[in-house]
Amino acid sequence: MDYGILSILPPLIAILFAIRTKQVLISLFAGIYVAEFILSNYHPLVAMMNSVNRVIVVFSQAWVTKTIFFAFLIGAVISLVQASGGVQGFINFLTIKTKMVRNRKSAMMLAYVIGLIIFIESSITILISGIVARPVTDKYRVSREKLAYICDSTSASVCGLIPLNGWGATLIGLIGVQISSGIIQGNAADILIRSLPYQFYSILAILFVLYYIKTGRDWGPMKKAEIRAINTGMLLPEGAVPLASKDTTDVAPKTGVKPQTFNMLIPILTLIVLMPINLMITGKGNIMDGDGATSVLWAVLASLTVSFLLYKSQKIFSISEFMNITYKGIGGMIPVASILIFAFAIGQSIADLGTGAYLASLVENSIHGAFGPAIIFILGCGIAFATGTSWGTFAILIPISIQMATALELNIPLTVGAVVSGAIMGDHCSPISDTTILASMASASDHIDHVKTQLPYALLAATIALILYILMGFATT
Repeated sequence: MDYGILSILPPLIAILFAIRTKQVLISLFAGIYVAEFILSNYHPLVAMMNSVNRVIVVFSQAWVTKTIFFAFLIGAVISLVQASGGVQGFINFLTIKTKMVRNRKSAMMLAYVIGLIIFIESSITILISGIVARPVTDKYRVSREKLAYICDSTSASVCGLIPLNGWGATLIGLIGVQISSGIIQGNAADILIRSLPYQFYSILAILFVLYYIKTGRDWGPMKKAEIRAINTGMLLPEGAVPLASKDTTDVAPKTGVKPQTFNMLIPILTLIVLMPINLMITGKGNIMDGDGATSVLWAVLASLTVSFLLYKSQKIFSISEFMNITYKGIGGMIPVASILIFAFAIGQSIADLGTGAYLASLVENSIHGAFGPAIIFILGCGIAFATGTSWGTFAILIPISIQMATALELNIPLTVGAVVSGAIMGDHCSPISDTTILASMASASDHIDHVKTQLPYALLAATIALILYILMGFATT
């Protein structure tokens, strides 16, 4: 059944309600309920039962369950590296022993560099940059909103630009279908590689982050957040609620433990190193065919195991102490995991309503010549913002955009670049996106504050990207 314009109501209600009330969980459920109300032919009680079932059914998908488990277990790792003295040792190493980080700028650069060099998986990129940099940025009064922006705007962007990961495999597969169907000719990997210079938003997002770090010329809501942090030391605004509990993010080192950098670096490096290895294993020798959800779960389990052996060998924790900290870390991630569950649930409801397909249909037969890439970029932004998923946007828009590009004789790599950039931009702005949620968690920021402060920066980069797509559209047609 075609629900038309009604299909955009659930995500719109969820997003607006979340921004207005800052109650993300309730807002997501409201969006789920509205979707199920429409799907059930407007039966309120049936819609309520279906809404609850929709949340429960989320766990029937293995990748979702693995992602939720990963979110819980990463909380345990975060708590343990703090309680072991590893985080304090790392701070001392950077700020006192080596003086590599001396001020706010270098603290932010730490998060930025980590966000660029770890491109295997976007959630890993976000979490590592947030976990490692947050104690240092806190020390130098960097607002949590600014840290969340750095983590969020580097992760997906760099994964799209260096597609030696699940992103690349997905995009190559989607392009390959169009080749095998006879829509276009060529090699899918070659087309993807040639599309990378046309990912204008992704490139601009990374450059803008560097600009704001180097110059300090913040503006809009982000400027207010930074002034507050610098002048008052308040890393969060009054009344803000960090997405991750303090049981996870603010754990004091155990009394009497000597701060040691390796107590943080070894568990974190285990997580980083095992991610590509796991992708290689699950992909049967091909890292781009690997299972991302399985890989991150194995990596965090290995990190916990290494942590236990490392801390036990130093007699830092007894088994009962290790488990108590692990439980507290897991418990502190309940808000994050809950929001992820509801975000996945509303994504499924929106898929059944055909929200993405409806948005795509609005311009499917109305793209004219040189404006094609720009319109495709706008459409990608809209679909990803409404659905909260860049990968889902790829799946919806790649077939449509390539077929339209062929009919209008548009540049295919430019078209693919517009789709990827639009999807990443919309994903950055959406409060129901899993990567946006994880950025708030990794930085211990209030989720809606992160969305509000990042949105103007994303819109500016998107506006410039849009102009570039118009110019390139005329230059290539």
